[in-house]
Amino acid sequence: MSNYAAGLGKPGSGKRRIRDLLNQPDNRVCADCGASDPKWASANIGVFICLKCCSVHRSLGTHISKVLSVTLDDWSDEEVDSMIEIGGNASANSIYEAFVPEAYSKPGPDVSHDQRMRFIRSKYELQEFLKPSLRITSGKCSKKNSASLRSSLSRKIMDSFRTNSSSEKIFQEGMVEFIGLLKVTIKKGTNLAIRDMMSSDPYVVLNLGKQTLQTAVVNSNLNPVWNQELMLSVPESYGPVKLQVYDYDTFSADDIMGEAELDIQPLITSAMAFGDPEMFGDMQIGKWLKSHDNPLIDDSIINIVDGKVKQEVQLKLQNVESGELELEMEWLPLDQ
Repeated sequence: MSNYAAGLGKPGSGKRRIRDLLNQPDNRVCADCGASDPKWASANIGVFICLKCCSVHRSLGTHISKVLSVTLDDWSDEEVDSMIEIGGNASANSIYEAFVPEAYSKPGPDVSHDQRMRFIRSKYELQEFLKPSLRITSGKCSKKNSASLRSSLSRKIMDSFRTNSSSEKIFQEGMVEFIGLLKVTIKKGTNLAIRDMMSSDPYVVLNLGKQTLQTAVVNSNLNPVWNQELMLSVPESYGPVKLQVYDYDTFSADDIMGEAELDIQPLITSAMAFGDPEMFGDMQIGKWLKSHDNPLIDDSIINIVDGKVKQEVQLKLQNVESGELELEMEWLPLDQ
């Protein structure tokens, strides 16, 4: 918490204290897109946001983001104190954007609604950019239980602001410890199944534990090219990554276009056996073998390439009449 924010903790009008906090330089632009002169705030997250980002925050639900107007709404003393203790956008973003991938572009003020929604969900709801040890997973729990988990996360983040400690471990119920990050690049699909009149609008969904990520929709294309990176946190007790391809429908439920399971154990085991990949030249270090009970088209080779552990995967989608998918997986240890 900044010294300036500490000075705002003195008794006084709640709205005046919020306006004073808003006048800090880092709070004069939206925490999520950089638009100037934000007039809204997420009281439980502790950030000031613009009107466009405000609409996305509202769609997340108050158990994730409680949106209030700086000028129109009534603020409780607890909400004001929480905002001031966090200190504003710079302090909050140092936590919520601590691990934004280099290839991930933060949206600007004029991005589309879909881009804005994708970033804000990744940042706050899916917690993709948090320090891994701070993340929580709530699965398909009720809003009441989700709110409880969010409260635990908020307390932990508040501790981070107070102590700035990166070594403290989390033992609270509902928390998950992670061993590394899995970057999955969905490259392209081939000969995908038809689910509309003559084509499909495909997108890919990945699930690992209670994490769910998805690619963009490619309209009217049975051979889509995505080249889109998705980042998953890998827990200590991990299973296969479940992959599903869907056809996007506007007015009805999306249709399944095939599925597959990715065994990530060969990649992780090979990476951990070799340690720091930057110590080695380009070389093969492992293999996921094609068999009758997995979706591989060919053996999937695990290589060290330019100091990174990567695995190319070509798979045939299961439980569908046709369709193949090409992707790349990369293992990222937490200390990288």
